[in-house]
Amino acid sequence: MQLNRSMRIDAAKKYVAERLSVSVADIADAVIMSEVREDLNLGQVFESPGIAKGIDAKFRIAQVLGININSVDLFKKRVGL
Repeated sequence: MQLNRSMRIDAAKKYVAERLSVSVADIADAVIMSEVREDLNLGQVFESPGIAKGIDAKFRIAQVLGININSVDLFKKRVGL
């Protein structure tokens, strides 16, 4: 968010926390974020069966956070979406 929307770190954390429906403090909690990523199917740090991977996870992250991700935009362009 810092680079994508030119936000300062505190504003970026607040934005992400609001979009994920968690507190700013929860973003730093690995257990809570693992549950959030699993619930929203955003992918995991460690690969698990049935969890989004690669470009699928990036698509979901872009959608949930309401941002543009270059690799997602390029993929959509190449497949005509």
